Amino acid sequence: MATASVTPMIIAPPLSLRSKLPVGHSAPRSTAPPARRANAVSLRSRCIPGHTRFLRWNENAKPPGLIAARSAGTDGGPTKALAFPSVVAILHLAVSLGTILAADKLLKQAFVAAAIKFPSALFGMFCVFSVLTVLDFAAPSAAMGLVGFFEPATLFIQRWLPLFYVPSLVVLPLAVRDVPAASGLKIFFILAAGWLASLSVAGQTAITVRKIVKTEMIPAEPMAKPSPFSNAELWTWTAVFVSTFVLAFMNPTALGTSARTCLPFLLAATVLGYMVGSGLPSNVKKVFHPIICCAFAADVAALAYGYFSKCGTDAVLGYYLTKASSNPGAGDILMGFLGSVIISFAFSMFKQRKLVRRHAAEIFSSVIIATTFSLYSTAIVGRLIGLEPTLTISILPRCITVALALSIVSLFEGANSSLTAAVVVLTGLVGANFVQAVMDKLRLDDPIARGIATASSAHGLGTAALSAKEPEALPFCAIAYALTGIFGSLLCSVPAVRQSLLFIVG
Repeated sequence: MATASVTPMIIAPPLSLRSKLPVGHSAPRSTAPPARRANAVSLRSRCIPGHTRFLRWNENAKPPGLIAARSAGTDGGPTKALAFPSVVAILHLAVSLGTILAADKLLKQAFVAAAIKFPSALFGMFCVFSVLTVLDFAAPSAAMGLVGFFEPATLFIQRWLPLFYVPSLVVLPLAVRDVPAASGLKIFFILAAGWLASLSVAGQTAITVRKIVKTEMIPAEPMAKPSPFSNAELWTWTAVFVSTFVLAFMNPTALGTSARTCLPFLLAATVLGYMVGSGLPSNVKKVFHPIICCAFAADVAALAYGYFSKCGTDAVLGYYLTKASSNPGAGDILMGFLGSVIISFAFSMFKQRKLVRRHAAEIFSSVIIATTFSLYSTAIVGRLIGLEPTLTISILPRCITVALALSIVSLFEGANSSLTAAVVVLTGLVGANFVQAVMDKLRLDDPIARGIATASSAHGLGTAALSAKEPEALPFCAIAYALTGIFGSLLCSVPAVRQSLLFIVG
């Protein structure tokens, strides 16, 4: 099958009209000038090795036979990718991604052995960022070469990021089984009201600081967009699902244990749900978000297998997320990537280092205030409305990305980590669906404030939804998304802070 030529596409934020406006005023959306777009393409071509063409995209093409790889909550048009990447490109991806995964595993083992109560992946992120910073000072070409080498891995993580959040929603029926209905309503109230409050605090803080410092916006470093899903991928995963489902039905322990035997078809169902959900029309996504579609597909597969095998749905959901490294399920495989997500923050922050320095006052003040407010307001409201202390502790990091939220609650005894992950994902879904309309009502018109407020209140899912329609806010979303999790982890690593939160919770 012949493959069409693929040209790189860069998301160039339309800042030319906004850069000279007073803070708090918006301008009509516009595309970047041809010269700037050409410069951006040139910059990307120097950073990404030539053999990673399968990870690039075409801005205008809409080829047949491809499902748009829209990240959860996005509306962006489909982009073009080679259906069958070269062997060299696959090896490049395997080596770069494998290196990050191996580093995450080694750090985790070392921290456990040393009894260090600090997120190991966060330490890894700091190490990578420090190395890149030193190399950029001593040998800039080496720093960019290192970024280019890990580009396939970071794009892979970005492409499949929503999948790593899904396991908590898939097993939600098990996680909330012992939660009283009244407590569930209280948690939902804190989730919804807390998201709105965090959004307002972060946005208003950014607006206030922007008015004080009056830093003019400049074009940000262009950010990559993942390649789309092809029909080949769709049919491959369909074949995996059907064949392994039949195998598990015929022999429930064909791969040694029930969890391992169920792993392939449950993983395939999760992936297929995400692929189908990502290709849904934007108006359908507002109701049936790709993350919901993804979790629904996995639950339906578990229900079907539980019915036909007579083992029951609850047992199959238990196989989905075993939390045992010696007997992993599909959910364990997906959540195993969460540490690599944190380490990959180093590359996105390094690419936007100039933007961070230029707008440090707005970014850091908003993130610090919003994160502190989120943690303590959750504890206070939970105490006021009479939510059980263990449940309140479990939802403290509601506005922090799942990978770091789980690390944070592990610092507290008695927390329900499954509930934590589910609440974090649900917070992101609320933000993804309502963030633009609410910010318009709150008159948060400045793109910096919009980006920071979205990421600080709804992490990655809110970021994906906003950046699809407002690409100029994407760099600020990405920075705030990472920094919110980082600062929240650092804050909760301080014993005095943990004790104060426990005192408030009761």
